[in-house]
Amino acid sequence: MYENGKPSVELAVAAVTLPDIQKTPDQRNIPIDRVGVKRVKYPIRVLDRANEIQHTVGEFTLLVDLPAHHKGTHMSRFLEILSENQGEVSVHSLPRILSQLRERLTAANAFLEVDFTLFVSKPAPVTGKVGMMGYHAGLRARAGAIDEMVMHVVIPVATLCPCSKEISAYGAHNQRGYVTIEVEATDHIWIEELIEMVEAASSAPLYPVLKRPDEKFVTEQAYQNPRFVEDMVREVAIAFNKDSRISRYKVEVENHESIHDHNAYAVIERTK
Repeated sequence: MYENGKPSVELAVAAVTLPDIQKTPDQRNIPIDRVGVKRVKYPIRVLDRANEIQHTVGEFTLLVDLPAHHKGTHMSRFLEILSENQGEVSVHSLPRILSQLRERLTAANAFLEVDFTLFVSKPAPVTGKVGMMGYHAGLRARAGAIDEMVMHVVIPVATLCPCSKEISAYGAHNQRGYVTIEVEATDHIWIEELIEMVEAASSAPLYPVLKRPDEKFVTEQAYQNPRFVEDMVREVAIAFNKDSRISRYKVEVENHESIHDHNAYAVIERTK
């Protein structure tokens, strides 16, 4: 097809009705629980307590269920919906995205996961030297038969062994621990608030920039606050139990032991 002497893609498409294979019937009579796209990287905006909005990159999983009589889903529609929502990720935008997925893909249930790095400006405890600390965070949501939204964050901390401190003439072994939390909330709660609750339960927080006075402070702070993984999960659980906004939580602590060839692990999961 030509327009003004040049090939016209629009006219060619309009002149031909393309078959929609995904909508054709499937004779195997087997519904699919979840189908869609994974590992979709997209620029996003997330809520930032200090600056209102932070720009980062999200990695998305977008899924729907598929009835037995449909051969396939329309993969391009997942990306269209993501683009139409302009990369906004919040507890306010996700229900809208899930609703659009269900409507546009004629699905009973929709599922969304997004992981991203949240950067927090963090001053050193003595000198106040500021650096950017990155925390792996994300949201998992679903809508349909079950409506759910879960926030998750991984917070690295320092832990010092109470047993080592007690039995040693001097010193004690310490290590970096990773606290992974999942939280369902009935009201808005900042990711930064969750990070602060977890760090307060540790032997000492981690910092991106430490000068010598800061290093002395953090080393001594950890020594004065020894923590087993059992201590860590219990202290975080106490903090979460006190916060009326948190309705359900899971706290996992994994210590990368410095004098053992294994990791120490503990978990607490509660519905309040």
